[in-house]
Amino acid sequence: MNDQKKISFTGVIRAVQPRSTVWRYRLDNRTHNVIGFNLFLRGAVDGGEEHTFVVAISSAQQGKNHFHIGDEIKGTAWTKKYPKWEYADFYRAGNLKKTNSVTAEEESAPPWTGETPAVEKYNWRGCRMLARRNWGKRCFTCKWAAMANVAIEYDWGRRQKYRFESFCYGPRSCPFYDMGVPRAVPYKDCGEDYDQGWMDDICTQNRKDDDE
Repeated sequence: MNDQKKISFTGVIRAVQPRSTVWRYRLDNRTHNVIGFNLFLRGAVDGGEEHTFVVAISSAQQGKNHFHIGDEIKGTAWTKKYPKWEYADFYRAGNLKKTNSVTAEEESAPPWTGETPAVEKYNWRGCRMLARRNWGKRCFTCKWAAMANVAIEYDWGRRQKYRFESFCYGPRSCPFYDMGVPRAVPYKDCGEDYDQGWMDDICTQNRKDDDE
């Protein structure tokens, strides 16, 4: 647990991704919930040196401001209290303002970089595991890519383990998609089982069309 500090920031948006939480239990339970958005920025914090950082914002803030790649913004936020629970560097953002706005790109092929839909759309679509190398490279700017905050039920009702995992909310027909390697899901005194991807079909079962 860290002491929290309020900061001010400025930067140019490099990517806008859903902020997702995932709960895992063994191999037969994997639930997802999109609770807002992560803004990946290149800029400065408290007037310091330029670097890359991530600010978590609410769905209401994204709905109001329609942030997208190339926008220059400023605002305030807080350092995270529990670093192992939260992928973003800062959250509880406020005083958000665009200082320079650009037109969102037209979408004709992946990565999909247009306007983000509402969180309800993400939750309805569901997601599949995405190779971390894809998330960090060719899929990084895509609005369907996500680095989720994952809680693993390690000892039921007593202890959880935490990590970050990459997922894709995009079309099942996307040529960029790659699941990557199976993911270990540990449980106390039972070693590790591996999520081979079959849960992806269940998590995306609302979609009837691979291009949706």
